[in-house]
Amino acid sequence: MSGTPGASAAGLPVASAREVRRHARRLALRERRSVAAAVGLHALAAASGLAGPWLLGRLVEDVTAGVDDVTRITLLISLFVVAQAVLSALAMFVSARLGEKVLAQLREEFVHGVLALPLGAVEEAGAGDLITRTTRDVDLLARAVRYAIPETLISVVTIVLTLGGLVLLGPLLALPALVGVPILWAVTRWYLRRARAAYLRENASYSQLAEGLAETVDGARTVEAFRLGSRRSARMDRDIVTSYAAERATLRLRTVYLPTIDVAFVLPVVATLVVGGLLHLDGVVSLAAVTAATLYTQQLLAPVDTLLFWLNELQIGGAAMARLRGVRRDPAYPEGEWAAPATDTVNEEMIEVRGVSHAYRPGHDVLHDVSLTIAPGERLAVVGPSGAGKSTLGKLLAGVHTPRAGTITVGGVPVSSLPLDRLRTEVALVTQEHHVFRGTLRDNVVLARPSASDASVEAALRAVDAWDWASTLGLSAAVGSGGAELSPAQAQQLALARLVLADPHTLVLDEATSLLDPRAARHLERSLAAVLAGRTVIAIAHRLHTAHDADRIAVMEDGRIVELGTHDELVAAGGSYAALWRSWHGGG
Repeated sequence: MSGTPGASAAGLPVASAREVRRHARRLALRERRSVAAAVGLHALAAASGLAGPWLLGRLVEDVTAGVDDVTRITLLISLFVVAQAVLSALAMFVSARLGEKVLAQLREEFVHGVLALPLGAVEEAGAGDLITRTTRDVDLLARAVRYAIPETLISVVTIVLTLGGLVLLGPLLALPALVGVPILWAVTRWYLRRARAAYLRENASYSQLAEGLAETVDGARTVEAFRLGSRRSARMDRDIVTSYAAERATLRLRTVYLPTIDVAFVLPVVATLVVGGLLHLDGVVSLAAVTAATLYTQQLLAPVDTLLFWLNELQIGGAAMARLRGVRRDPAYPEGEWAAPATDTVNEEMIEVRGVSHAYRPGHDVLHDVSLTIAPGERLAVVGPSGAGKSTLGKLLAGVHTPRAGTITVGGVPVSSLPLDRLRTEVALVTQEHHVFRGTLRDNVVLARPSASDASVEAALRAVDAWDWASTLGLSAAVGSGGAELSPAQAQQLALARLVLADPHTLVLDEATSLLDPRAARHLERSLAAVLAGRTVIAIAHRLHTAHDADRIAVMEDGRIVELGTHDELVAAGGSYAALWRSWHGGG
């Protein structure tokens, strides 16, 4: 088997800021009625809040003028306070409902995107990146949608209406409220230019940290057997240092940004009191106007503070959304999605491999100029020593990876251009790695074809010699986490039963029976051969009886096909295969 590719340092793609904004607009337009209702209710609540300061200004002026009866103004102030509370509660309810609906849509889109990811992209990126996106990034986006967006919306509406109220009181009284704007504009511009990249680096560092942890946990026995604990610990230390530095960078941005805006908040209130007082002394404005303007300016501080605080959370949420949207984008098509032209059709025709080379790392090819033609319905065995490139060839044939050079076509259509949902029904890959999902035994088998009947499930299990233990367990038995534990050999049979139900026209079996004992494996392969008659089968084999039963055998060494022919032809040729056969048969 060829070596496993390393995770790409870059991880999975990240959507551009432009694409994130465009998608946010699409979501807003999709829910335009709910957005309009939320904005309208917040506007009414903010407008109700404007009445209080104005009425308080009138109250101060009346008291100054010697008016004793203030009952009417007091009742009006109370009425508007109650109205603002009711409208605010209703607006928050509508906003929260809208937020949960949008969040559900984003989660569904993310799940669809993850399921549509090419396996090669996931392998190259590493599990840590995907795990971090499905956990931490989803949580960060949920916080932004649930809290940051509604709070920002409320703040913007309140600020606009409050400034409008100040202008109506008197343009001269509105000017002092803007004294802090230059400072806020400058520091916010400085922050926004740096925040997105900093938060993306922080999230990427968490992905790298999770990747290291996952590798260490998954390979715990190997780590212990080869005494790699110190090396893995050093790797974790480096990842922690990187993550710590990335988090310090975002913290540094906040420690500059947030205190600066706090200082800028004091200036408008002071300026309004001073300027308003001077204007009142000159008889330009009334005491009521100065009082209302000061209260309006004071009232501006809370929404501005909220806006700038949640602006930071929006940057975090925007970075998370860029990573979540990134799983739906093809690096080769920066503004597209994981998709390909839907016009291609595949007939059950030959598979052609022409001049294929492939590398997991630049400059280190593991396949070299491989060419091969596989006829429809042919059974081809691929044999060779470990590291010869057999598994890599199998993954390329199944479309898991795209060759660095050369082409692979099925019925004249390049495998790389097939839509993923079509590819997975045309060419199926079964390896030694299997997963038993939490659910019933039947649920696990029908993953390939959910509409399959119990009779079809039983036939598939019989075809892979699994019916004896499966019937004893029962199709409704719970398996996977928390259920009945299946042995590795039983999990392998389960994966092959899925394959029988999927019924693709081309199968790539990468040592798919390696976990069974030789006698059971041979019986299973013969049963499969009867069920899969007429299908094209490429079997990557380490047991040579698989090669003996094949129509043709391809022998690989050092990433090249060095021999190709039938069993008898290759034995008679006295080459690499003949040596393998003599060694294996003599030992058997």
